[in-house]
Amino acid sequence: MSIETDLRKDGIEVIEPLDTLKINSIARNISQKICDTFPNYGFNQNDLFIRLSRLNMYKAKMPEGMAEANYLYKNTSIYFNEHISSEDIEEFAIHECIHYLQEVKDKRNYLIKMGLCDYTEFKIYGLGLNEAAVQLISSKINGIPKEYVKYFDISFETNSPSYYPLECCLVNQLAYITGEDVLFESTLKSTNHFKEVFSELTSPKTFMAIQNAVDDILNHEEEIIKINNKIAQIDDRNKKVDGMIEKIDELKHEITLTFMRTQNLIISSYFDRAFDIISDLEGMEEYRQKLYNFKDLIGCTEGYTFFNDYYVSKMEALEHKYNLLESGQLETSLKVITKKENVFIRVVKTLKKLIFGTSTEKNSIPNEES
Repeated sequence: MSIETDLRKDGIEVIEPLDTLKINSIARNISQKICDTFPNYGFNQNDLFIRLSRLNMYKAKMPEGMAEANYLYKNTSIYFNEHISSEDIEEFAIHECIHYLQEVKDKRNYLIKMGLCDYTEFKIYGLGLNEAAVQLISSKINGIPKEYVKYFDISFETNSPSYYPLECCLVNQLAYITGEDVLFESTLKSTNHFKEVFSELTSPKTFMAIQNAVDDILNHEEEIIKINNKIAQIDDRNKKVDGMIEKIDELKHEITLTFMRTQNLIISSYFDRAFDIISDLEGMEEYRQKLYNFKDLIGCTEGYTFFNDYYVSKMEALEHKYNLLESGQLETSLKVITKKENVFIRVVKTLKKLIFGTSTEKNSIPNEES
């Protein structure tokens, strides 16, 4: 398939190329920002500049709903929506430049890997994970502040309110578990380190389930955009349009269900396993803090109680485990029960009391200062 055919298939119509000075300016600024943001990843600013300055960049007409910039690996080119102002191009270029830096090709010049995404002969795996991870990196480089948003009845806080917000929310949860550097360095350098670390903390089966779910969300969103573009081309409302709108509603519902199921899987798969390996009070306190702080990362729908219920059950389990440690019924490295330990158990009991105090409080995680 020719480049022109690929562009036509995606609805991209080239208007004009960016001049060399503009491309060099973008390459210089982005290479510096990457090195400044990730000083410990071993990047060389001059090497990055040379690589990025070789990219072709164009202004183009793009379909409604498509990303404002698009990287095509077959001809190492970035296409920017014609509506983007000249001073904003660099902001949108960061995501696409990262895709270029992620490329891993075989001897025949076929793309086999791009960040967290694996390209096989029959299927692409991890596209959703990679797009979200790259967007989180881009938001970090651009210094995008967090804000509360609502998509498909799911409310959450994100620093990517406009691009892949649901996918970014889930991948941000994964980064919290593995550590942000593990995710970002693996994404930028196209390694399997992030996959291996998360799989070890949960299981390979869990990682695959999450990877597939994020891909499904991305595919459903793209299908909604395509259907909306078709509807926009129809002049009058008819049964065909009604059917398309119904299909969109079904896809939205499926996105919501997939997101919530995946989020619950992330929570239970990691924190269940982490609980099992707690062997001392320090581990208990670290576990409690990590679970408590996870509340700031979740997406919530009306009536969602899974996280709160899970939190309460784990607080009860922690209290029971503490009692076993204290009585010597559980193998532990503890030598004495200190005042610090007594403080820990009081905190757990206080949290339980606050949660169960009234029926209206049951579904609310208490303030840490309470």
